[in-house]
Amino acid sequence: MAKTEVILTQNIVGLGGESDNVRVAAGYARNYLFPHRLAVPVTSANKRQIEALKQRRAEREAHEFNTMTELSKALSKLICVIKVKTGDEGKLFGAVTAGMIADELKHQFDIVLDKKKIHLEHAFRNTGDYEVELNLHQEVKGTLKVRVESTTPAAALTEVPTEGKPHSEKRGKRQDAEKAEAADTKAKGAKAEKTDKGEKAAKAPKADKKEKAKAE
Repeated sequence: MAKTEVILTQNIVGLGGESDNVRVAAGYARNYLFPHRLAVPVTSANKRQIEALKQRRAEREAHEFNTMTELSKALSKLICVIKVKTGDEGKLFGAVTAGMIADELKHQFDIVLDKKKIHLEHAFRNTGDYEVELNLHQEVKGTLKVRVESTTPAAALTEVPTEGKPHSEKRGKRQDAEKAEAADTKAKGAKAEKTDKGEKAAKAPKADKKEKAKAE
């Protein structure tokens, strides 16, 4: 495949930056780079533009460096919360990826960050707090705190209706003891009342005999 030399006029990831002299496929230069003004052919006239392109590149890189430095400071103070469904022991149905973190940064803080700048050694598969490394710029690194929370209600927190709610073992025993004590008190009261009635009935005939003896 035929190659041709071009001078880049814009930064192209994976290829080079402004003022770089690179070799590319002739078709790629003719059909894409030149029409989009991303590069120009290497000629004596175009070579004179190199100094201006170098100056533009230096300004762009300085701006990117300052922007990424400020962004790094801002991100270090944030906690990106990601809510997911989980199963037993907080294990996720799936995993939290760099793409999900980038989406949540946009959603929660309106921060646009290429997921390629978010470095994960492995995807997160459990709930908890994590610290993620960020490759914001060639000379700027950063960190971001990520908190993975479950949206699945814990079984232990499920409310049971008061009516028909099973009592604890201690509570059940206490209530049984209270019922037994009340029944015993009631039985003693009934017995005392019966005894009192019996004593009154026994005294009545004696009183009648005394009254009869006086009358005679």
